[in-house]
Amino acid sequence: MPLFEWKNVKIQVDEDGFMENPEEWNEEVALALASTEDVAELTEEHWKLINYLRDYFQQYGIAPMIRKLCKETGFPLKKVYELFPSGPAKGACKVAGLAKPTGCV
Repeated sequence: MPLFEWKNVKIQVDEDGFMENPEEWNEEVALALASTEDVAELTEEHWKLINYLRDYFQQYGIAPMIRKLCKETGFPLKKVYELFPSGPAKGACKVAGLAKPTGCV
């Protein structure tokens, strides 16, 4: 299990960079993980998407399908990719501290 370090953050990640212990997630961890996704800063729009993903995951135990994500946040898919260039599954879910999605998000 690799150790990811960024500034004061040290977390265990899997081979794809997703957190091994999601309960350790916080805003500083989100910033650290965003640095691996070519996201220099997290704007209000980033946080809207991150918070939606986290809330949905806490409620249902899985990441939402991409159609639901776009509908509920009001962001078209193009905007999601502008915010997280590697996409909603790899980028947004990783930064939100979710487990690696197994299906289509």
